[in-house]
Parts: sequence; C-alpha cells; structure tokens
Amino acid sequence: MAIVAKNIQDVKVASIGELKESFSTAPDYIFADYRGLTVEQITNLRKQLRSKDAHFKVVKNNFARIAFEQLEAPDVAFYLTGPTAVAISPKDSNEVAKIMFDFSKETPALKVKGGLVGKTVFDSKQVEAFSRLPGRKQLISMLMSVMNGPARNLAAALNDINARLVRTVKAVGDKKSETT
Repeated sequence: MAIVAKNIQDVKVASIGELKESFSTAPDYIFADYRGLTVEQITNLRKQLRSKDAHFKVVKNNFARIAFEQLEAPDVAFYLTGPTAVAISPKDSNEVAKIMFDFSKETPALKVKGGLVGKTVFDSKQVEAFSRLPGRKQLISMLMSVMNGPARNLAAALNDINARLVRTVKAVGDKKSETT
C-alpha cells in the first residue's frame, strides 16, 4: 500500500502521472536493483534494451507503487524497495529479460528482483526461466514450420510418384534396347 500524503504537491502528482503514462504503454515490467552501476553501464544497458523497444527507467518507489495501484496492476510493492529501476517492455518481454540477465552476468552489480508479465507476478528465478523461452517471432516461425510440414511432405510424395514412373519406364526401355 502506497503512502499518500494529505497535502499533495503538484510536482509529485505530475511525476506520478508521467510514471503512470510510461507504465500504461506496456504490459510487462522487469524490476532491477541498479546499485553499483556506472553511468556508462546504465547507458549501455539502455542502448541494448532500446533495440527491443524497451525502456529502462529509474523510479521512486512510492511513486511507482501509486502508479501501479492506479493502473490496477497486481501488487508489486515488494519489488519496489531500495534503488529500483524498471525495464518497461511493450513486446517480446522474454527477450528483454534475456538482455537483463546477460547484462547481469557481465556486470554483477545489476540484480533482477522480479517482474510483472501481463497480470502475473514473477520472482527473479521465474523471470530467469522466462528469459530462456523462445521469443514470439521464433515461436511463430516454429509454428509455421510445423504447419508447412504436411504440405511439403505431400508435395514430395506426389513428385516421387512421377519420378518413379519415369525411372520405371526408362528401365524398361533400357532393358528392351539391351535385348535387341
């Protein structure tokens, strides 16, 4: 539960509104502790995430709690403690998670706390397992390959019938030419 002050300042309301707007652009979020990262490392991580249309945003925990409550998202308050940054992923969130975990292997200062994927809250281990799953495009290509398989096999089988007939006729012709 977020703490709400009695005298609300316009600057804070605007900050919460901006966070809410950022959060509403995507269904998936990955929470991380960025303590110990240099500006150069954070810039490098942001560049990698931008290639997947994701954003890495350092947030004030109380403002983020209020924004998530206003968006009626599941309770993620336990991830909003200490220095927190949120990777906001509009699509292919497992690829964003993969980037985060690969980066944390290179730079142990980054620690993935957990995530919110759709309406499901994941802990760090579940986000890591999620990052190992194939991406959306890869799943679609696998599905299309499976769907094309029967048609490809039918075409090969139909082509094989003609090829066998031609080979048989040629063998009969060769045999007749040998006997004469």
